[in-house]
Amino acid sequence: MRAVGTSSELKAAAYAGTYVVVLAWDTKNGKLPARKDLLGYAIHRTELDDANNEVESYWMRSIKRFKDRDKGLPPGTPVSTAEHPIQSFLWADYTAKAGTRYKFRIVPVYGTVKNPQLDEHAAVTIDVTAEKEGEEPAPHKIRHDVFFNRGVIGSQAYAREFGNRTPDAEDPLSREMKWLSRGLFEALLSFIGLAKDGMGLRAAFYEFQYQPVANAFAKAIQLGADVKIIYDAESTYKVANEATIATARLDEYDAVVPRTVSEGIRHNKFIVLLDGTKPVAVWTGSTNISDGGIFGHSNVGHIVWDEDIAAKYLEYWHLLEQNLTATKLRAPVKKATPLPAGKPKPNSVTPVFSPRDAKDNNDTLTWYAARLAEAREVSCMTFAFGIDEEFQQVLEAENDVLRYVVKDDPLGETESVGHDGDVIFAAGGYLGEGALANFLRERSNPLNQNRYIHNKFMLVDPLSDDPLVITGSANFSKPSQRINDENMIVIRGDRRVADIYFGEFMRVFDHHYARYIVKVLTDEGRSDPEAGYLKADTADWLPSHFNPASYKAKRRRYFASPKP
Repeated sequence: MRAVGTSSELKAAAYAGTYVVVLAWDTKNGKLPARKDLLGYAIHRTELDDANNEVESYWMRSIKRFKDRDKGLPPGTPVSTAEHPIQSFLWADYTAKAGTRYKFRIVPVYGTVKNPQLDEHAAVTIDVTAEKEGEEPAPHKIRHDVFFNRGVIGSQAYAREFGNRTPDAEDPLSREMKWLSRGLFEALLSFIGLAKDGMGLRAAFYEFQYQPVANAFAKAIQLGADVKIIYDAESTYKVANEATIATARLDEYDAVVPRTVSEGIRHNKFIVLLDGTKPVAVWTGSTNISDGGIFGHSNVGHIVWDEDIAAKYLEYWHLLEQNLTATKLRAPVKKATPLPAGKPKPNSVTPVFSPRDAKDNNDTLTWYAARLAEAREVSCMTFAFGIDEEFQQVLEAENDVLRYVVKDDPLGETESVGHDGDVIFAAGGYLGEGALANFLRERSNPLNQNRYIHNKFMLVDPLSDDPLVITGSANFSKPSQRINDENMIVIRGDRRVADIYFGEFMRVFDHHYARYIVKVLTDEGRSDPEAGYLKADTADWLPSHFNPASYKAKRRRYFASPKP
């Protein structure tokens, strides 16, 4: 959901997903504030129930504080933004609850560090409701349920809440694992659990190694569901996959289909739900069925409740069931899910399956890159592994589009995002001991080798009235289109889906960007010992937000007042 607000001095916009509300604001006239003692902005949140009664009301908290105020606080202690304000024109609430209504008040804070003054007269209020997890769409719209895990075990919140304890992957109900899941594991089990007597499930998995999920499939069979699971029986995951299958007795139920082709990887992660023999919904996304996939690095599970889309997935599943090679799959896959000529039609969902392109052909990546290049103000992209040349060309272009890129690791020797200051790049990381003053030591992710980013999605103008979301299993690489088993969905014009993905992207991006910058500066010998603290002088933080050459100035304008 989106909402806007204005006051005598400010204008603001809110973008609410299910668990994240992004707040963006600007001066009403778009000009630098006249006062020279602006310390930042305080954020106040009021939660309301269905009867419009106050449930709770308080100043939001953040970790960054003034060095000379509240001395002696332990590192990582959250402090009130009314005393330690936000020195930006963008902030997000990561503690929102799905389907809950909030009023956010953004208040300028003036004065000095030890005597801050809130200018309530200039405050702007936004009334916004977080999206429900399973909300019925408007007529003629497709329902989407989207679930992101936490994806950031190396975080201040985990360090503060759990003391950096190693999570017990064998106990998904433990406090640590439930915090890391953030509803993804629960949603996956719930979707599988929909299959009762007379219903069915058709799944295709690369990693099928998390026993509680395999057991959920077995339970569905015991309740009368018709279950068939295609699994990777060729890669190094074969042994673990088959051990999980055997423990759940899925092989005894004749519920598994080994996929043994050796070219490419069998990289799907989808489940089709059948009512009788009729496909009604599909679970897709980037989440492997492993402890690391569900609870470790950043991932998404995405349910599409549409018979036509589910039927396309079922048709694709039957092709995979035949254990065909990439050479034999390309033609029928491409015929079943042709690429549109240019952008998809408005308000549409388009599936794109692989393998589809010939070994010397780049049509699909070129098509994806062309969509990225169509962004007018903002694009967001995740890369779990490398950045293909098709996307590098778009990122290297000099223009005024803000292009956010988050990647699991730093840029490789052959990778470039150019030199345009409007391309903002972050690589995954965490804060080690003493990495940043006033912050706790964080821990690494023990559940994955690819530790931080596993999502595979792209957002084009997500704040506009006509956003484009591309999401699924493919890594935006040549093999993912030429020889791998993959599935993607292209969603145009669904603002609810875009708001959820945008909020989650900014949550993960901002988390890793701060840590990436700390690492880069430390490696270059240019670390700032004061970087963990707010700036006491207005001139040290505000001007960059109004400097036309700074991406922060564009972000202030684009996020608070996006083009339709």
